[in-house]
Amino acid sequence: MNKTYEVTYSPFRSFTREAWSKLEEHPMFPVTGIDLTQLQALNEPLTIEEIEEIYMPMVRLLQIHLTHYQNLHNERDQFFKDNSLKIPYIIGIAGSVAAGKSTTARVLQKLLSMTPGNPKVELITTDGFLFSNAELERRGIFNKKGFPESYDAKSLLSFLASVKSGRDELEVPVYSHLYYDVIPNKVQIIQKPDILIVEGINVLQVPMNKKPRRRVFVSDFFDFSIYVDASEKDLRQWYIDRFKKLQQTAFQDPKSYFHRYADYSEEELVKFANEVWDEINRPNLEENILPTRFRAHLILEKGECHFVRGVRIRKM
Repeated sequence: MNKTYEVTYSPFRSFTREAWSKLEEHPMFPVTGIDLTQLQALNEPLTIEEIEEIYMPMVRLLQIHLTHYQNLHNERDQFFKDNSLKIPYIIGIAGSVAAGKSTTARVLQKLLSMTPGNPKVELITTDGFLFSNAELERRGIFNKKGFPESYDAKSLLSFLASVKSGRDELEVPVYSHLYYDVIPNKVQIIQKPDILIVEGINVLQVPMNKKPRRRVFVSDFFDFSIYVDASEKDLRQWYIDRFKKLQQTAFQDPKSYFHRYADYSEEELVKFANEVWDEINRPNLEENILPTRFRAHLILEKGECHFVRGVRIRKM
């Protein structure tokens, strides 16, 4: 007999900001001396309180996972009676444009590197694996930049497979937000990190309602994943606010891809930013990014001022 069950349980544990902050009341190290200006992205406020109340409990949780990861490595070596290569622990960070992923990634990189043993923590963004503007134009998908099909997924998967294979040195393409393009012949060198953070809007995605052509996905290489969440209304406003700030700064550079908008009136600029959001960023969010939210191990739920109001953690 078929039964209909009410959904009274969730695969996630939910914490209010206050409850989450009390999980780590005795920080492993002082954070008051950290230079916040080196960590926060444009128009993304960051405070010591945010680090103490949100990020320190998260780092402690990650330490628990990292300790078990290392213990499993050691026990497997004992079982196989050999000493295998230490493989980097990979943390994936996903979320919409303007959600604050880059700030989250940089804060975690800094704090994890300060934990006992001072592990080597590297950070990459998947922007470097976007196809060049010329290639996007050739494929007729320049207006889909940031959508899954705009990435060189084969190269990204090859890179992550090499990381998990224990390669000593790897190269990552570099993307310039000034030029709005991948920089030819410029690379970031990754050398045997203990922890690798991979930040990108679509890193948790798998094909939706399609028969997948690839059987391996970016998230298959993650040991832990984080989704930075916020309402669409807030995301839109943050995107517009950032666009305004960029007009006053980066867009003023004649070399900037967006220099043409440097002299727009505020009304023209806001209109253009809204059009970009409605035509590109919102469809990408709704079709590709937001559906991956519940694939994450941890979800940071942000309020309207960019500060975290709640945390969800996947049950084990």
